[in-house]
This record gives sequence, C-alpha cells and structure tokens, in this order.
Amino acid sequence: MSSKPEQKETHQANGTVLPVVPADCLTGPDRGQLVEPSNFLGPDGDRVEVVVLESHANAKGVREEDALLENGSQSNESDDTSTDRGPEPASPLKETSFSIGLQVLFPFLLAGFGTVAAGMVLDIVQHWDVFKCVTEVFILVPALLGLKGNLEMTLASRLSTAVSIQGVGGSRIPALGRDGKVSVCVVQATVVGFLASIAAVVFGWIPDGHFSIDHAVLLCASSVATAFIASLVLGMIMIGVIIGSRKMGINPDNVATPIAASLGDLITLALLSGISWGLYKELESRAYVNPLVCAFFIALLPIWVIIAKRNAATREVLYSGWEPVIIAMAISSVGGLILDRTVSDPNFAGMAVFTPVINGVGGNLVAVQASRISTYLHMSGMPGESSEAAPRKCPSPCSTFFSSDVNSRSARVLFLLVVPGHLVFLYTISSMQGGHTTLTLIFIVFYMTAALLQVLILLYIADWMVHWMWGRDLDPDNFSIPYLTALGDLIGTGLLALSFHVLWLIGDRDSDVGD
Repeated sequence: MSSKPEQKETHQANGTVLPVVPADCLTGPDRGQLVEPSNFLGPDGDRVEVVVLESHANAKGVREEDALLENGSQSNESDDTSTDRGPEPASPLKETSFSIGLQVLFPFLLAGFGTVAAGMVLDIVQHWDVFKCVTEVFILVPALLGLKGNLEMTLASRLSTAVSIQGVGGSRIPALGRDGKVSVCVVQATVVGFLASIAAVVFGWIPDGHFSIDHAVLLCASSVATAFIASLVLGMIMIGVIIGSRKMGINPDNVATPIAASLGDLITLALLSGISWGLYKELESRAYVNPLVCAFFIALLPIWVIIAKRNAATREVLYSGWEPVIIAMAISSVGGLILDRTVSDPNFAGMAVFTPVINGVGGNLVAVQASRISTYLHMSGMPGESSEAAPRKCPSPCSTFFSSDVNSRSARVLFLLVVPGHLVFLYTISSMQGGHTTLTLIFIVFYMTAALLQVLILLYIADWMVHWMWGRDLDPDNFSIPYLTALGDLIGTGLLALSFHVLWLIGDRDSDVGD
C-alpha cells in the first residue's frame, strides 16, 4: 500500500479530487475487488491511482471520534492543491475541563431543580393518608425513582453513543422510535415495577409481621402503572432531547442523562403519589379496581414485547438485560426500607425533602461519568478487547481523580460541582420553606459531608466498574448505569439517615430536625 505522501498525491492527481474510500465501508464483491490500489483514467487519459484506506472501526461500525466531528468543507477548485482543511471542532477526547464543566453545568442544575421539585412533592405527600396507612409506598420511592436511572438513563447513554456515531437527520427521529429502544424500556419497567411492589410488600411485612392483601394489590397496581406510564413518556422525551443536543453541536453524553433524571424524578414521583392516592380512595368502595388496573398494564406487555423483538439489538437486551435492572431494583429497595424506617419516625420527618435531592445529584453525576467512559472505550474497539484504554487492573484513587487523561479530568469537574450545586439546591428548598429543617451551619456541614462522600465513592466505583465490564465483554452502556444509580440511592439514603441520626443525638436543636 502506498505511503501517506503518495496517498495525498494520488488523491489530487491531475488537479482532480478523487474519493479515498475506506475499505471497511465496502461490502460484498466490491470489497474483494478494491482492497488493492486500482487504476482509473484521469481527465487527460493518464492513469491515476486510487488508494483504498483501511480504517479502524469499533463495534458500531465507524470510529466514534470521527463521527462526533462536524463535516469539514471541501474545496472543489482545481487550482487548490493544499491539503489543509482548516481547524476541525475538537472531539470529546480533547475536551478541556472548562468545556466539560460548561456543558454539564446547565443540565446538572436543571436535573438538580427537578430533584428539588421531587423532594418538595415527597415532603407534601408524606402526610397523605395513603402514605400514613400504607407506609410501604415509601419503599417504592427509591425503587421507582431508581428505575428511571436504570432504564431511561441507560437508554439515554445508548442513544447518545448511537446518535453520535451515526449522525442525525430529520428522518432519524421516527427511526429511533421504530427500532424498539423505547419499547424494551417499557417492558422492563413494567416487569421490574411489579417485582418492586413484591419487594416492598416483603420488606414491609418482615419487620412488622403484618400482611394485608388489599395493601399488597394497591402497591402492585400503583407500581406497575407508574413504571409503565413514566417509562413511555420519558423514553419519547429522551429521543427528542438527544437529537436536539446533537443538532446543536453539544455532546449528548454531557446532557442527556441529567435531563432524563431531572424529568424522571418529578414525573415518576408525581405519578406514584397520584395513582396510589386514587387507588387508595377506590379501595374503600370499589376494591376490584386495584386488581383490574394491575391486570390491564400487565396485559399490555405482549404488545410491547413484539415491538421490541423486531430489532436485533433490542431483542438481545430483552433476553439478557434483566440482571442489572433487577439487582439494581433490589439495591434501591433496601434504600427505600431505610427511608421508610427513618421518615416514619416523627423525629426525622424532615429527611423526606432531601432524599430525592442527594440521591438524584449523585446518580446524575455518576451517570454522566459512566456514559463518558463508555463512549471513550467504544473508540478503542469492541468490548472484551485488551487495549491501553481499558486496563485490566483495578484503578487507584489517584489514577481516577488526579491523572491527566480526559476521564480523570471529567471526574474532577463532576466532583467539584457537588458543593456549589447542593448549596443552590439547599437554598432553594429553604426559600420555598420545604421540609421541617432549618439550615444551620452544622446541618449544612453534615449534609455536604454525606453528599461529597457519596459522589466520591460513586465516581471511583464507576471508573472500576465500566472498565471491568468492558474487559468481560459487556457493553457498559447497558450494564453499568443501573448498578451505579442504585448504589447512589443506597449510599445517599444511608448517609443522609446517618447524618440526621447524628444531628438528633448531638442535640442540634437549632436545626429543628425533629420538628
């Protein structure tokens, strides 16, 4: 094969610009015929050589860093012999800390205000009769909010990578709706919502030893209906968000997952509260409504399964993608049990408004990092391939946060967003008179310590988990985010509950924790 200088000369021989075709873009007989340099006649009858270049493609067919770049303009003037095409937009691999922070900041704040709104909703509805009489609904809160992270944020990560690689046009919007990505999320949401209700019943029954069949059916109907509707609505919204960000020249990995989270928390919690309240009212006079609602949404499953099976990629997720979402649901349900036992105590009622905030912020930041690392690894090849980008050994905290590579740089940026972000959110909660807690200095110190420790642990686990999954031939876009967001729920709820207990024990009367 010709050297690079020779390729440039043949590329513009006789003043004519000829296409240089990558070999892996050719299929069938064309590939076999053109793997060697071929001779074509130029405008003057002279033979010119057209060189077919090999290109390194990843599992998705093309180099992702090339697909993320805008198409540069090419001159067609015959007297222009320069090979320079001017500066190209920087790829994600060359992003600076400032550019990363600038792109992440707005969706991070938007997601944070979404979690603040969800916290305000939870602070209000915790006093409703359904939450007082059927306290197991609190166990569903982290499980269903986490389900948003397990499915919609995973969908956002997959679509971000797919759209960045394939590009996007006007016809791409209906294509994304037809290829089954949303339908498989609806199927998984409905099934996992049903399992979450069973977990809530079990976790509520074990400590008290009391079981009510009416309450169990209520939990099942509320969980299944909420998961189904929220997943369908959020899935369609995410398609529009990702396509819009790509058209605006923004890296979808930086904005898609936080926006999914900002809308997901509020929509899911509002649906859960409204549906459970309505079904609880029907329980008094028309108890048959609850099993009918549950049966209706479960009966819709075969339709969505058929839609999901029409696409090969989603068919694979439909068969093998259950383990992470089910395990993540179980982890989040443990966090829900902690929330149920803490909020049910009148001394810690103020914790309700802060739980969606600390869990949402931690999950949003680690989802951005996991999505970025996954995209970075897809640039080097296919899952399971050994390369410098995917080290086999467990990373050290120093390499995760203090090295010079782009993933470490983004980890530092995301970690530095924790304190200013939470200060804005705490001020917003205080201004709206949410919760039952006065923001004293000692409360802010304990809260910030819990938030920083949560994000620090999550970012380190993300660095290890994404690379570990890549080495085991698993696509991190499909497997890592469910585990990470579920761990964020568990760690955040646990640390927040511990902070409230410590504040109560040391007698921080100024913060009115027990009001």
